[in-house]
Amino acid sequence: MYRFLLTPRWLAVSVLSLLAVPFCVFMGSWQLSRFEVRVDSHKTAEHDRGKAAAEAAVPLATLLPGPRTQVPDGASGRSVTATGRYDTGHQLLVPDRTLDGHDGYYVLTPLRVGADGTALPVVRGWLPGDASDAARSGAVPAAPTGQVTVTGALQYPESTGTDGVKSGALPSGQLGMISAASLVNVLPYPVYSGWVTATDPAAPLKAVPPAAAPNSGLDIKAFQNLGYTGEWFVFAAFVVFMWFRLARREAEMRADAALGLVPDEEARDDEAPGDGEAPAGGEDGDGGDGAADRADAAVTASADA
Repeated sequence: MYRFLLTPRWLAVSVLSLLAVPFCVFMGSWQLSRFEVRVDSHKTAEHDRGKAAAEAAVPLATLLPGPRTQVPDGASGRSVTATGRYDTGHQLLVPDRTLDGHDGYYVLTPLRVGADGTALPVVRGWLPGDASDAARSGAVPAAPTGQVTVTGALQYPESTGTDGVKSGALPSGQLGMISAASLVNVLPYPVYSGWVTATDPAAPLKAVPPAAAPNSGLDIKAFQNLGYTGEWFVFAAFVVFMWFRLARREAEMRADAALGLVPDEEARDDEAPGDGEAPAGGEDGDGGDGAADRADAAVTASADA
């Protein structure tokens, strides 16, 4: 009944199915492993942040000896201290940032810490409301004057994939992404690669909690990996299902053909007269009456002969 599976056509279908199933399973397993890596990275980042928060603050130069030094791996959230003077003339507002579910903005003030005037971006805190309205009304608290020592959590520079980052043109005095690459266009002096969020800002500013390191959280990409995992496994099951369904359908059609059972369309085709065959009857001149007249004429002709 299933010997047709040994035909070239069905052998090709079977080989393609056998190749497709393990490929789909492999891709699904790979996507699942990517999701598990992100979960492990998230757990590690949570542990590192807790550990970093418990450690005593260290001087900024311990982690960032110079402005060109990149933030070391695992240093995100590490408490550091820096001494310098705030440059209030180049204070910036970072719009569209949320805290505890409320919309607001960051207040970023460069802290001149180096002998050459190098600045450390310091987010002094968060305020609710619209950044543009606050700038027009002068509602932003002024930074302390004179030499100050700031204690805060060191952060990796933001990127276009960071939550809250705003791209496109912004009003003067606003910044969409906190990074040396964006600050170099608005500040007239060198800037450290990392930035600091102040631990104890002055009221009414609220402290901005340290952010997770890039690619260390359960973001949308992690759940995309999980979704792709399900899709690939469904594809594998669909290939198996379709192979069995097509094979069973072929077997049933061959069994019907062996018993003389054919679909209605084929039956109607068989009932239609073929080329050169005369209809069994009808109302036209070539029907049954016409055949009788020809028979009588043939008998008369034979009698006359």
